[in-house]
Amino acid sequence: MSSDDKSLSEVHGSVDVTAIKSPIKRFLAFLGPAYFISIGYMDPGNWATDIAGGSHFGYRLLWILVVSNLVALLLQSFSARLGLVTGRDLSQASRDLFPPFINFTLYLFAEIAIAACDLAEVLGMAIGLKLLFNLPLWIGICLTVLDTFLLLALLHAGIRKLERFILSLIAIIGISFLIELFFARPNWSDAAAGLIPTMPSMEALYLSLAILGATVMPHNLYLHSSLVQTRKFNRSPEGIKRAIRMNFFDSAIALNIALFVNAAILILSAAVFFKNGYFSVNAIEDAYTFLSPLLGSTWAPVLFAVALIAAGQSSTITGTMAGQIIMEGHIQLRIQPWMRRIISRILAVIPALAVCLVKGESYTGDLLVLSQFILSLQLPFAIIPLLHFTSNKKVMGDFAIPTAQKIAGWFAVLSITGLNFYFIFVQMNEWVHDDSLSFTLRFFLSVVCIFVVVFLLMVWIYPNLSGRRQEKKFRLHTQESIEFEIPLKPKKIMIAVDFSKADNKAIARALQMGGLEGEYVLLHIVETAGAFVYGGETQDLETIHDRKVVNNYVAQFSEKGYKASSLLGYGNPKTAIPKLVGENGGELLVMGAHGHTGIKDLLFGTTVEGVRHRIKIPMLVV
Repeated sequence: MSSDDKSLSEVHGSVDVTAIKSPIKRFLAFLGPAYFISIGYMDPGNWATDIAGGSHFGYRLLWILVVSNLVALLLQSFSARLGLVTGRDLSQASRDLFPPFINFTLYLFAEIAIAACDLAEVLGMAIGLKLLFNLPLWIGICLTVLDTFLLLALLHAGIRKLERFILSLIAIIGISFLIELFFARPNWSDAAAGLIPTMPSMEALYLSLAILGATVMPHNLYLHSSLVQTRKFNRSPEGIKRAIRMNFFDSAIALNIALFVNAAILILSAAVFFKNGYFSVNAIEDAYTFLSPLLGSTWAPVLFAVALIAAGQSSTITGTMAGQIIMEGHIQLRIQPWMRRIISRILAVIPALAVCLVKGESYTGDLLVLSQFILSLQLPFAIIPLLHFTSNKKVMGDFAIPTAQKIAGWFAVLSITGLNFYFIFVQMNEWVHDDSLSFTLRFFLSVVCIFVVVFLLMVWIYPNLSGRRQEKKFRLHTQESIEFEIPLKPKKIMIAVDFSKADNKAIARALQMGGLEGEYVLLHIVETAGAFVYGGETQDLETIHDRKVVNNYVAQFSEKGYKASSLLGYGNPKTAIPKLVGENGGELLVMGAHGHTGIKDLLFGTTVEGVRHRIKIPMLVV
């Protein structure tokens, strides 16, 4: 597997646990990926659903949290197993298996889930800033765009430092709610009774699905399968088995912390609001307002707001990484993480601002709950492929999930999918008989629901109809023997030059590879405005100058007895260089690792990174 195809390649295998002899230190080195995951289970969207569940139904939906956490632990362990065994994240595995239409539609659904999650983070952060500093909500929403720069700094600090930062935010959230529960003094016997499954009404079913969507986050399944690959471990059968075991413990610890936080919010809501007759507290800011008079403490709302900001900020980081993984895995589009953050954040800011300015701030609570329901609807599209992969021995070898876990996983899928289908059926029935909606809108909503159902069946059935394709596509990244075949010297070597000092090193290495017998083609790309528009027809001053310089290079080659020629390309080097290579039959491309500067690299990274995605010949980076 090339470095370009590695999930989160900038931190892939960056934590080396192979040299650690102490079992305790090795265990601690494996800890970390699941804490990123756990943050997704205690983000502001969870707060909204937990507060609504507690205020509407007291402790009676507490069992939903426990069941959701068990389902989350099961599915996250599957996700970690997929990444550890195959070296592929869930989005890459889906791209390998499914045809383009299904793969791209899965990508769109995953992006919708990311947008819904990011919407909750935007609103949560904005509400926290409003509560602490009395900022208007729309200003807080706009300010959330600035967290991109914090993320950029954290990503450059390394994965372990980023994990410590996440852990510190989790500690802030956990300690805050420990103190909140001390103030609230809930009835623990009633809370224990809430562990008995009940479903009081259709509204309770809607909230239960929202809680499930907020707890079992679909984008976390993509993220976990990638993050476990940040650990470099012994890839022997025993080493893989140990890594699976360590990551299960990591997930169990982290997700139980998330369960504590979610349960604390629901119990707090039940003990404070439901107990005192406040049965319709949906908005986070309403919960903040009522906490102080009902608990008799001015610290309670402050701690609540601080924990909310910590949850929103930490969820921002995980959402960014998940979005990067999904985009690179499904459609092989790689852009800089901070630019990915800007794009996803703007997509979340627009609906949040629209609701805030048009409908008013009172609708933000409903919008948060809706975002979590959307996540629940997207869950089957992530879970079904995950179960197909991890239960298939052609994909996982001896590390396929055991039969008991497979049964439990499919039971969870059937339960979640069945509840979603039931709710879609009920919702469609309401739309059909709702005269306040136009016929066009009702028809459109019905078509969308039918498409979702049909597409889900396609995702479910396709892997069972394509066993040979699956067997061919999926292979564990291991090789039992090495073929010691000495390759012939390349006869036609292409050298990318840009008239900098890096050219000397690139040319020297090319000559070392090809010798006097080789044929050398010097490539230079003209990047002027005219070159982008007119291509080879441009005759501006810089193009004329570049042509003279590259011809001078060729002359110097000839003086030393080397056979050389030159080619000019025009426009973007990332596309122009591969085009010249493909059209002129090069056998080896030599480039300097300096990259190019300008706005293009801020958006897409270095030229080297872009070129090697597009060529089919070996590439030497000097």
